[in-house]
Amino acid sequence: MALAWHLIFGAYGFWLPNDPRGSWSDFVGRWELVRFGKATKVDVPWSLAAVEHDRRLRGEAKQALKFPPVEFSGRQALAAGRGFKQAAGEGGYTIHACSILPEHVHWVVARHPRDIRRIIAHLKTRATQRLAAESLWPADRRPVWAHGGWKVFLDTPGDVRRAVEYVEANPEKEGKPRQRWSFVKPFVM
Repeated sequence: MALAWHLIFGAYGFWLPNDPRGSWSDFVGRWELVRFGKATKVDVPWSLAAVEHDRRLRGEAKQALKFPPVEFSGRQALAAGRGFKQAAGEGGYTIHACSILPEHVHWVVARHPRDIRRIIAHLKTRATQRLAAESLWPADRRPVWAHGGWKVFLDTPGDVRRAVEYVEANPEKEGKPRQRWSFVKPFVM
């Protein structure tokens, strides 16, 4: 039985269904994206983010989206964090790590009776509401988040500790400082 989950969910435009590194999508829902290839469904449980690919072509595909890809500013990330804090309190989620990056979010969440997909939806909803309430998101109904998210089950204390370390260090990979969120509780076991 899983002790926790490592969750990764992207902002709109972060990872396209026809990303050359693979995706979990069965189809490409926007006709303008089809010219960049069919869906690249993979069923592997590990990250493919480091796989070499044509970044220029991926950038061109992102330009074919209905809306510009989302890239959170620092103020938007803080607002999203306040929304995440609200969701964690409402749902009684124990959060062991969180990093909000310009294009995606990493979490380590302790096992919870609620379905993990519902937890992801709850987090996204409250973050979106907070962005709107703080006038940090356009009123044109453009999407904030990509559909779904990745879920990695963490079955041992070592798995959880490694995921926490990864999530905490992740901002540094993008040249940003580590993040400290008031709703994060250290993993102890």
